[in-house]
Amino acid sequence: MKLVTVAEMMRLEAESGVPVPQLMEKAGLAVAQEAWLALGEIAERRLLVLCGPGNNGGDGLVAARCLKEWAADVIVFLLKPRPGDDTNHAALVEREIPIITAGEDGWEKSLADALGGAELVIDALLGTGRARPIEGDLATVLAQLKGARERRLPPRLLAVDLPSGLDADTGAVDPLTVAADATIALAFAKVGLHLLPGARYAGEVEVVDIGVPAELASSVQTELITRRWAQDHLPERPDDAHKGTFGSALIVAGSPRYTGAAYLACMGAMRSGAGLVTLACASAIHPILAAKLSETTFEPLDGTGGELSGQDVHSVLRALSARDYDCLLIGPGLSQSGYVQAFVHALLPKLGGDQEAGSERLLRATVIDADGLNNLARIDDWPALINPPAVLTPHPGEMARLTGLSVAEVQADRLGTARKFAAEWGLNVLLKGAPSIVAAADGRAAVSPFVSPVFATGGSGDVLSGTIAGFIAQGVDPFGAACLSLYVGGLAGQRLRDEMGSAGVIAGDLLPLIPLAMRDLRGESRPQPSAGARPDLLQMMQSASGQQE
Repeated sequence: MKLVTVAEMMRLEAESGVPVPQLMEKAGLAVAQEAWLALGEIAERRLLVLCGPGNNGGDGLVAARCLKEWAADVIVFLLKPRPGDDTNHAALVEREIPIITAGEDGWEKSLADALGGAELVIDALLGTGRARPIEGDLATVLAQLKGARERRLPPRLLAVDLPSGLDADTGAVDPLTVAADATIALAFAKVGLHLLPGARYAGEVEVVDIGVPAELASSVQTELITRRWAQDHLPERPDDAHKGTFGSALIVAGSPRYTGAAYLACMGAMRSGAGLVTLACASAIHPILAAKLSETTFEPLDGTGGELSGQDVHSVLRALSARDYDCLLIGPGLSQSGYVQAFVHALLPKLGGDQEAGSERLLRATVIDADGLNNLARIDDWPALINPPAVLTPHPGEMARLTGLSVAEVQADRLGTARKFAAEWGLNVLLKGAPSIVAAADGRAAVSPFVSPVFATGGSGDVLSGTIAGFIAQGVDPFGAACLSLYVGGLAGQRLRDEMGSAGVIAGDLLPLIPLAMRDLRGESRPQPSAGARPDLLQMMQSASGQQE
């Protein structure tokens, strides 16, 4: 689903050639229809429409007229008087719809009374027009609206395009913004509706047609990752396949303090469907990981005290050349010693993608995560070390170290930050967080629809980077693999939260649910157990790992 910024929406409306009054008429009708659907019956139901001075307010005026024509009991509030030639306002006067205007004698009490009797309120005050902190009469209106929404039996609230005070581009909200039950997005959903904290205030987002031709959206480069998109991008699983069909991934990970990170990354790659996963780790920790990873093959490296060093680079390159791995993941649990920094510094420039003529290592992409990123950030001019295609998977702290920004600056505009530096570095960037965002060097960006506390646990990022590597190994392009991993992992996390709750979940709990999430997306049938059948596989796996209640 396409997501647009304010500037993009203005451009699309201009390119459509549809006159503003016509757009407004369709928008207002769509809002009125959504109000009817929200209540189930509209005749003689009390509704209040809050209208601002701009086009968003005009949409509200049209909605009020339509609702009156459908026999609703409508009251309109105007933040400012409408111009004398406003035909939509004239239509309300003609139909004798009560109008309260800010600044008139007793308007605050009249508004309070209207809010007190309303079953549904339509917020058409600001829309995308917010440009400054909310104050004055608007602050008074929103304070009253908030009070009404806190009643024991509050009115339902529908926002037109955006809840007033929500920034359409960043998702930031004014302290006076009131959360809606639903937002009617006109033509296209705005980016801020799907970024936090804005997503918490938007409620259910319903996109409605207002006459802007859908084909104009081909130039929009931001999308919400949807179920249909994920279904279309899952790699095929032919019946006559063998392990080579599904590619191979080499994972360089682990150190004495962080053996679990290597385990989770390898399992993530295997659970996503990679045909062969190999772990390159220091010989000192090989016995620990070999005891946990039965299906993984190994490239034991010399290491220094259990950590990799510059001397191990040749061994990794030899392994890459010998087996023609499709993807390399580097970073989970490597540690940040000087030895490891030297290893990262020496290895990355020697990695080439399959787009390079004569390349001996036919990697589809390199994925860099965790301590791979932390060590990069300590190297001057580190972007010059990386040969595209590559995927970087920083959390906000790692992104701050890579960019020189503060964490607060990264979080203030997550989409803009990810997109800016993906273009600057010529790489794919997956900025983890709530929600996670993927940005490509060519300007494309995608937003995950999932946010959940089940991911707020150590190791979940290692599972994610492993699944990215696994999907790349199966032939998914790097940007698509990052997006697909977010959706599949998000679906698995959603199921995990439903089954186990939001607290006490650990990263390893996600692993058996990744194949089930993909089964769900593929529509593969789940056999119904018959009498005397063996226990459910998931139950057996959970029981074996001590997860059964």
